[in-house]
Amino acid sequence: MTEMVQGAAPTTARVSDAYRWTQLAIGVLAMVMIANYQYGWTFFVPDIQKKFGWDRASIQWAFTLFVLFETWLVPIEGWFVDKYGPRIVVLVGGILCGIGWAINAEATSLNGYYLGMIIAGIGAGGVYGTCVGNALKWFPDKRGLAAGITAAGFGAGSALTVAPIQAMIQDSGFQTTFLYFGLGQGIIIVILAFLLFAPKAGQVPAVIQNANVIQSRRNYQPTEVIRQPIFWLMYFMFVIVGAGGLMVTANLAPISQDLKIAGIPVSLFGLTMTALTFAATRHPTHLRSQAFAPTEQSGSKERRISEKISS
Repeated sequence: MTEMVQGAAPTTARVSDAYRWTQLAIGVLAMVMIANYQYGWTFFVPDIQKKFGWDRASIQWAFTLFVLFETWLVPIEGWFVDKYGPRIVVLVGGILCGIGWAINAEATSLNGYYLGMIIAGIGAGGVYGTCVGNALKWFPDKRGLAAGITAAGFGAGSALTVAPIQAMIQDSGFQTTFLYFGLGQGIIIVILAFLLFAPKAGQVPAVIQNANVIQSRRNYQPTEVIRQPIFWLMYFMFVIVGAGGLMVTANLAPISQDLKIAGIPVSLFGLTMTALTFAATRHPTHLRSQAFAPTEQSGSKERRISEKISS
């Protein structure tokens, strides 16, 4: 009888909650490290324009390319995560992030900056998509909380390093800052990649079923999802919210300098910083990443809508 019970037991034992939270923390730290590749760009734009004399619109095409390659390739990167695991994707992502800003440090043409930001965008997108997806896998019982914490790490990353980046640009120049911050953050991501794992069957608790909410009867394949109107509605909502926030993010430093308010001190709750630094630590995309993090309730609502569409 004992042998029969042992034979029916799952091959992988349930891990402790402490281990799950450790995996979540590793993902959040990786998100912190990639934040400046997106949010820190604005501090470099005025100095790039001053050194090379290019018009601002041409320079900002680099940021546009970064965002496009950071976001639109995530489905492909997600496929690699499912096939090869999160470690290899985050590892490659960290290497690409470091290479991207190292190219920016040496670039002397617009095409050089375009190339650097494309490479950094691919790397940052791989890390972002992997960390969010892995958080949901480790916490099927707390999906909203896990996704919210992970997304918040992306905003917190730039808030913590806004002042150091500005100080280094002022003291050592924007090219040195590109090199040191790019390589430094990329190396940390690579180290974190070796500590990141995906859960195996039986290691995490089953999804909690809420009797008060109608759950979807089945999971949908990607080809089925893209045929649902609700998917395109949600996609459109994310695009318009993200585009507005990112346009502000990319131009915070140039606009504040044009209006001559970048260095004006601002005080809040006893904390004083310059207007530009304050705006960069609480810009709209921080709020966007947290506001759009899925909660248990919103996820259930989405499943209800999908069920109505399919029925």
